[in-house]
Parts: sequence; structure tokens; C-alpha cells
Amino acid sequence: MNTLREFPYREKDILRLMRDKDDAFWIHQRETQALTLFQRVARRVPAYKDFLKKNHITPDKIRTWKDFQLVPPITKKNYLREYPLQKLLWDGSLKEPMVFTATSGSTGEPFYFPRNRQLDWQYSITVEQFLRNSSYGATAPTLVIIGFGMGVWIGGLITYQAYEMAARRAGIPASIITPGVNKNEIFSALKRLAPQFRQTILIGYPPFIKDIIDEAPAHGINIKKLNLRIMSAAEAYTETFRDYLARKGGVKNTYRDFLNVYGSADIGAMATETPFTIFARRLALEHRPFFERIFGSINKTPTLAQYNPLFITFESADGEVLLTGQNQLPLVRYAIGDNGGICTPQEIRTLARAEGIDFDKIAREKKLTPYFTNLPMVYVYERKNFSTTLYGINIYPEYIREALLHPAVQKYTTGKFTMITKYDAHNNQYLEINLELKKGVAPSEARRKEPTAIIVAALRIRSSEFQELINHIGPRANPIIVLWKAEDPAHFKPGIKQSWVKENIN
Repeated sequence: MNTLREFPYREKDILRLMRDKDDAFWIHQRETQALTLFQRVARRVPAYKDFLKKNHITPDKIRTWKDFQLVPPITKKNYLREYPLQKLLWDGSLKEPMVFTATSGSTGEPFYFPRNRQLDWQYSITVEQFLRNSSYGATAPTLVIIGFGMGVWIGGLITYQAYEMAARRAGIPASIITPGVNKNEIFSALKRLAPQFRQTILIGYPPFIKDIIDEAPAHGINIKKLNLRIMSAAEAYTETFRDYLARKGGVKNTYRDFLNVYGSADIGAMATETPFTIFARRLALEHRPFFERIFGSINKTPTLAQYNPLFITFESADGEVLLTGQNQLPLVRYAIGDNGGICTPQEIRTLARAEGIDFDKIAREKKLTPYFTNLPMVYVYERKNFSTTLYGINIYPEYIREALLHPAVQKYTTGKFTMITKYDAHNNQYLEINLELKKGVAPSEARRKEPTAIIVAALRIRSSEFQELINHIGPRANPIIVLWKAEDPAHFKPGIKQSWVKENIN
């Protein structure tokens, strides 16, 4: 059946390939692995066999990468929800042991995805690489605090499995505690356990990690003494946000001690930040023409992550990301719902050179090149439905997140918010932004007005369309700020992923 026994490489072989092989090797693997998986799925998965038949695709005629582009993408709507679970699995069988996790439901009705041990094992290789990249050394006793939800969501359980596998296999002294999103348990671990270890890896959703770092002093924790490393997932964040966490948390190396995962319940940890991608993105943000050569003329900051073609393949079709990967429920040219594109390390270097930037020289000066790999990359933006509109202008969460990092606002807000497009009694459209106050902070008119001015100033800079709008309609373009006490369940219920955008249900 579909188990680890079928996989031809051992962990140490994969880590060696990641270190030694060039772009050409990985491009070849990307294409051959995807084609091989397509043929297996076409033969052995009843639902996919039927899907191809309905779309008049003959599997034997799909022999080249160019042929593969003719295969129609699958989605939740046209594939996953069209067939019963059993028919979506290898050989139409429920006899393989599986672990189920659910989507968050933020884009519709939750879907339950099964996975087998292989996804945990694949993730463990990424985790091992992250452990070895530590600026404090791979052999230093390490406390791993997993602050992802430990329920039906994928983050907590798969991360626990990956760290346990990696630590035991590689002989790395990493000890794990799984408080989930229970802040008090995390603070207790930081206060009583973490000081006994050489370094601490704090894992969670980005805004949750920020909460922990911001609130640590109130719990008598000097977090800067804990040699903190940070691992996150579930959403993109900017380099300004990374710098904030590094400064407040005392993170030693911005490139080696951070890792953001591009993952999903659909198929696990698909791609991750690495020292290469963090360096490339930060360099691009310093040189706008270089940025535009990679990502195009956009105002958003995409997540840039490397993926391993031995496990998964990415494509970009009309700006939409497609993936092909093996799991108990295999996916072929699956439209996961994200916008973005793909590139290779060599392409990044070539684009930098075209702008007069010596990519590798700067990397050598920062002593990063020993930690680089030539794995291909995928970059992704906020999902299409993860924004709201104001007079037809897209307003993205990133714009507001950046504004709320302003020191004046940081004094009394947590940085969490929700945006809602609403209409007043005269049917005039306006943008409502709900802000979470820090614990013990009371709302006031001054605390409501200050973020308004800061957010408007940020929107003027980030969006030329907003600038034009405010020139035409003036203060009516200003958002309405509503202040809420910490962890108010209306918008900031603890223990779940923050919803940055909500629909107006009135």
C-alpha cells in the first residue's frame, strides 16, 4: 500500500541532496515525480479515474510535462466534494490507518482530510533542517513549545509528530511540550522550563506568538534571555513584523532562527521559509525593481518558501497556485485557492544580477551561504477572499497589520483586528476595523482616534487607489475604529486562528 516503504530515499540521503544538488536536478525531479504520481493516481484512485474520464483525458497520452499541463485542475468543488471519501483514497480503501484533520472553514464548509505517516515524516526532514540551522548550535539542549491548536486542526499534531521523529532520528536533544493555545501553560513553561535549556523554539500562529512575546514581561519572564527561535504557520507576515518579533523577543539571527510554514490541512507542510528565502525576500524589499522582477507590480508582501519536489510539486496557472502531492488522499494539479507563482534560486540570482545586485556576495557577507539549498520556490499572496473592499478598492490585512506595529498604537493594542465592509443608514459604504485592546486597558476616544490617523496614513502609502479615493471623498474614506477588550469573543476569541476579515451579515 501507500507507505514509507515505497519511498526510495532515506532521511540522510534527502538532506544530502538538498545540500548538494543544483537547480537542474530539482527541476527534473519536479516534473518526473509529478508525472509518475499522476499515472499512479489515474490507475489506483477510483474518483480520479472517473474525473479524468468525465474530462476526456486518456492517462496513457499524458507522457511529458507539456502534456501534464493539459490535465484539468481539481478543486474542493469539482472533485473533493463530488465523491465519497472512500473513492478519493488509494485503491478505494479505508483499510489504511489514517489521521483526520479539518480545514478551518474560513472559505466554506470544513472538509476532513486524512493523512498517513508519510506527511509527518516529510515534515520531520524540514524540522531537522531547522534544528540544524540554529544559530545556537544543533547539539544544544532545546525546548520546543508547540502553541498551535491541538484539536482537529493539523498544525499542533503534525508539528509534534515531526519534532519527535526528527529529534529521535537525528539524536538532537530537543524536548517537547504541547500547551497548544493555552497562554497560561505557555507562560509557565517559559518561566519554569525554558531557563533550563540552551534555546527555546516557540511555535504558533504569528499574532499568537506576538501576544506571548508582548505579555511575557507581565508574567515575570525575561524572554530575551531564553535564546528564542520562532516557527509559525497559517498566514503570511511582513519583514517589519519579523523585525518586531526579533527585537522584542531577542532572536539572534533573523535568517536562521525564523521559519514560517506554508501548510494546509489538505496536504501538510507543503513548503517552508529557509535562510535563502528570507534573505531573498528581505533583499527584494530593499530594492523595489528587484522585487518587481520576481513578484510583479504588487503592494502585498508574498510568502516565499522552498519546497522539495521529491514530496510535492507546484505550478502556477494564470496566477493561481496548483499543487501535486502524495498523501492517503493524493492530489493532482489541485487548486488550493492561493494566488502566486514559482521560481528557482538561479532565477532569483539572475534577476538580482539584472539590477546590479551581487546576491551571493551579500549572502557571504552575512555568512548565510552554508545554509542555502537549491530547492525550487513557491510564492503566495493572501487568498482572494482574504481581503475586503471599500468603494471597489481591495483592502488587505497586511496593510492594517503594518500600521498597528506603530509604537504609539502598540502601547495599548495587541495588533489583532478584524475588518468588515459595512453600510450606514444612508447606504454609504464604510470600513469598520475592530481592534483588540491589551489586558487591563480601557477604551477611550483618544485611543480610538490615534489608530485611525495611523491606519489612514499607512493606506495612503500602500494603496494609490486609496489615496485617490480619499482625495475624492475625504474623511468618508476613513475607517471607523471600534475598540474591544482583550479576548472578547465577538472578534478575538482565544484558542482559534484570528479572522482578519469578516463578512457583514447585517
